[in-house]
Amino acid sequence: MKKRWPIVAMIACIILIMVAVLFFFNNRKDKANSPEYVLLYAENQTADYPTTLGGQKFADLVYERTNGRIKIIVKHDAELGSEAEAINQMKYGGIAFARVSLSQLAERIPSMNVLLMPFLYNDSDHMWRVLEGDIGDRFLLKTDEYDLVGLSWYDAGARNFYSKTKPITCIEDINGMKIRVQESSMMADMVEALGAKPVEVVYSEVYSAFEQGLVDGAENNWPSYESMKHYKVAGYYTIDEHIRVPELQVCSKVIWNKLSEEDRNIIHDCALESSAYERQLWKDREESSRKIAVSNGTQVIELTPEERKKFRDAMTGVYEKYCGDYMDVVRRIMTY
Repeated sequence: MKKRWPIVAMIACIILIMVAVLFFFNNRKDKANSPEYVLLYAENQTADYPTTLGGQKFADLVYERTNGRIKIIVKHDAELGSEAEAINQMKYGGIAFARVSLSQLAERIPSMNVLLMPFLYNDSDHMWRVLEGDIGDRFLLKTDEYDLVGLSWYDAGARNFYSKTKPITCIEDINGMKIRVQESSMMADMVEALGAKPVEVVYSEVYSAFEQGLVDGAENNWPSYESMKHYKVAGYYTIDEHIRVPELQVCSKVIWNKLSEEDRNIIHDCALESSAYERQLWKDREESSRKIAVSNGTQVIELTPEERKKFRDAMTGVYEKYCGDYMDVVRRIMTY
């Protein structure tokens, strides 16, 4: 019986050694799989919004192509603050990535106003030819002026006018109307140039502004018009595409400078790939929103090319005020 104790002890020792070895290798495996970087991505839209889904696609691609070394966590619903607040945090590296509206960057980099001018683009294809060409590349580089790195362009559709009591079929129809605008001097100037009166109303209160008669019309894209159920109080939607506001994926230069050249290339490629994905999502969402609005009684009006030209011609003063030093670029874009 006594002779069996050394055998039992030996077996126990072997088991302990095996457990220790397994723990050691499992621990090494965990460390190997743990990210080298965990980075935050700011998005102010909802979880199911095209830009949010595009950002998540970007994060997934980066994680996959870096074999888990770079993990990007997308925070939506403005969890990290408004777009303006996110941009400010990126300047110091508090947030690594974000999807931001070009209008926000134009507040800090005035030359970017060129890409925001009313009636600048003929249609979606025209805008993407500009953004994906040498002009778009130069404007992406301008983000460097605010310590950001421009990665790729995102779509946010076109903004159109919609109204309550009568359709807008020509420039004369909008004359004298009270049109809701966001807090933007350029948007207010655009509406005034068309002969209407701009009324600043926060986005969440547009519906009640229609009900109370504070505004006769407003302007926004299809998903916003549909999701806020504005079709219930403003049933005429005019396709004039007066504004196309490109959006960007950007990276904090503080974070960018810490990455290797290989990782930068991976991130850039993933951003471009996610851009194509987001554009398709946006197209699908736009069509879905249009169908919902029409099924609820919205009447859609298409401006004729002749009428649209009258709207554009009315913008001469707006162009000169906001892009006086860049009119050569404006003219090139119009014929690109």
